[in-house]
Amino acid sequence: MNAADTAAALAARAEEACRRFLPNGRKQGRYWCVGDVHGAAGRSLFVRLAPPGAVGKFTDSATGQHGDLLDLVRFATGARSLREALAEAHRFLGQAPSPAAERPETYDRTAAARNLWNRCGPIEGTPAHAYLNARGIGRCGFPALRFHPALPHRSGSGQWRRFPALVAAVSCDDGELHGIQRTWLDPHRPAKAAVSRPRKALGRIHGLAVRFGEPARASTLLVGEGIETVLSLVTVLPDGALRRTVPSGTFAAAALSAGSLGAFVPPSHIARLIVAQDRDEAGERACRRLQLRCTRLGIASSVLLPAGNDFNDDLRALGPQPLAHRLAPLVPG
Repeated sequence: MNAADTAAALAARAEEACRRFLPNGRKQGRYWCVGDVHGAAGRSLFVRLAPPGAVGKFTDSATGQHGDLLDLVRFATGARSLREALAEAHRFLGQAPSPAAERPETYDRTAAARNLWNRCGPIEGTPAHAYLNARGIGRCGFPALRFHPALPHRSGSGQWRRFPALVAAVSCDDGELHGIQRTWLDPHRPAKAAVSRPRKALGRIHGLAVRFGEPARASTLLVGEGIETVLSLVTVLPDGALRRTVPSGTFAAAALSAGSLGAFVPPSHIARLIVAQDRDEAGERACRRLQLRCTRLGIASSVLLPAGNDFNDDLRALGPQPLAHRLAPLVPG
């Protein structure tokens, strides 16, 4: 088999190939997520496991690298040439599919996300509300945010504990829920729980967002990475420049990660995009990718850059009125 045929054969066994060559990754919906092309633990690299889209193709949102599974075999194995990579791939393809790969996945993560969402309640007056208020966020009563009083959390060692949790709905343009983000909270104070991973996603997340406001009526979208970052701007801007820009109401979205922000596609009715960039390399790369997409779609775009790491840092350091005053000239009218 030549390189193209080998890549196609690997794509036909995409999940099994990822488990073999990128064992530190994990499956999230239609993607295999891992840290980089060498197989480090993390979530910035996405390999597509199922359509829509080309199965077996990957993109690393942190570096911009992209390619197919044969490229990943070469990187992950340290092959010094295409011939060596082909030999590694052929050895894998010559083996019978593993029984685990032949079994269909019975756990529907999107269905599980929707089921959990339906078991949550409003955040008003809850520890989730107190957590956001403690971070300086005054506007957080949106339908996309809910609260669970005792959500199970599994640690890296397999231990289960229950914590209160802020649960956010991740949806597409039509409002259909495809996933959730869970933020486990400390039961005694307004802060994240003291666990190694206080935030976890469930269901389809990549390229989608948590949406706040009335998207059907707005012509401008404010989008950023984290929920706290976006809600910090929603808190300070309605009495300043954003109300002039979006007279019909605030429409904002949190993509939840730099990779997802870079893959975000603005709704078709949006005329202007305001990107709240985090001050790091991944945020800068994601912003560039998103602005390039806006250019191709004919959508005007502008960037807001925080003084600190993100706009929640700015809100807590400066206070709402000084931050609103600093941002007002930067938001197009």
